[in-house]
Amino acid sequence: MTLDPVHVPADGGDTVWLVGDTYTTILTGEQTGGAFTLLEALVPPETGPPPHWHLAEDETFIVLDGTLDFRLGDEVIATTAGTTVFVPRGVEHSFTNTGTAPARMLFIYSPPGMEGMFAEIGTPGQRGVVGPPLSEADVTAMIGVASKYRFEMPPPPA
Repeated sequence: MTLDPVHVPADGGDTVWLVGDTYTTILTGEQTGGAFTLLEALVPPETGPPPHWHLAEDETFIVLDGTLDFRLGDEVIATTAGTTVFVPRGVEHSFTNTGTAPARMLFIYSPPGMEGMFAEIGTPGQRGVVGPPLSEADVTAMIGVASKYRFEMPPPPA
């Protein structure tokens, strides 16, 4: 397979709003020949995805701006700009913006495939713009596609 170079401008990519965050798919698995997927997340204060774990992908986060607490199993790691966090498949994780301004990070799925979830259940958004807050409908949608995109979430508290 021969790959072509890809250029994504600063305002490019496919953007959606989901679980209170803004997610932009910058490079798809198709564009990287199945090597990885690259996304950008804009995470407003006190938001982030619910706890979950991937069955088939490793995930790497690179914090660009702001402060985020990453929960990795029972451990919580406070991060700032310049921090990288690697989460192997099977490790329950989530993150929350603990700052007062939106945090921004890049994250990589390897192998790719998870990018399809964002396009399928997210609401079309605009890169760099904070969208609507977390909704129960977002969490329900994530649960509904979990097996398709090879991830799991703990059951909601009773």
